[in-house]
Amino acid sequence: MSNRYEMRFAGSGGQGVILASVIIAEAAVISGVKAVQSQAYGPEARGGVSKAETVISRDQIWYSKVTKPNFLLALTQASLDKYSTELAEGAIVMMDDSLKAPEYLDAARVISIPILETAKTKVGKAFTANIVAVGAINRALQLFEGKELMEGVKRHIPAGTEEINEKALNEGAALISDKQAAAFKQSIG
Repeated sequence: MSNRYEMRFAGSGGQGVILASVIIAEAAVISGVKAVQSQAYGPEARGGVSKAETVISRDQIWYSKVTKPNFLLALTQASLDKYSTELAEGAIVMMDDSLKAPEYLDAARVISIPILETAKTKVGKAFTANIVAVGAINRALQLFEGKELMEGVKRHIPAGTEEINEKALNEGAALISDKQAAAFKQSIG
C-alpha cells in the first residue's frame, strides 16, 4: 500500500457504517497513524444509502476526501452497486454474502462473508453488524493490533456494552481465513 490508504464504508442508514469508519480512524490515531474521517447520508437517514470514508496515512493528509477507494465495505446491494464503480485499481471489496457482486469486480479481490447473519445469530444482536465488519476488516487487512482496535471501539460505544462489542469484533475476525488475511494484508507506509 502507498502511504495513503482510502477506505469507503457503505450501507443503509442505521447500519452503523459511519461508526465503523470512525472506529477505524480512531484505531489508526491510537496506533500513531494519521487519519481523517468523513460521512454522507441521504435525507432519509434511516434506511437511505449512507457512506462514510476514512483516509489513513503515515504522512500528512493534505486532502481529506476519498477519490479512489482502496477498500470498500458494502452492507446493502444498493450501496455496493452505487460505490463499486469508482474503486482504485486492485481495490479490495468486502461485502455481506447476501449481496451479488457486479461482474466487473475482480472476484479475487472480493471478500464475501456473512456479516449481517453473524451479528444476528453468533453475536445475538443485529445492531452489532458494523462491529462484526470492523473485526473482519482488521483481520483481513491487518491494520492494527487488537488492543488498538478495541480501544477505538470503547471510545465510541455506550458504557456496559464492551463485552458484546468485543464478541462482535472476535466473530468478525473469525470470518476471515488465514489465507485471506495473508492475501489482503496491508501496511501503512
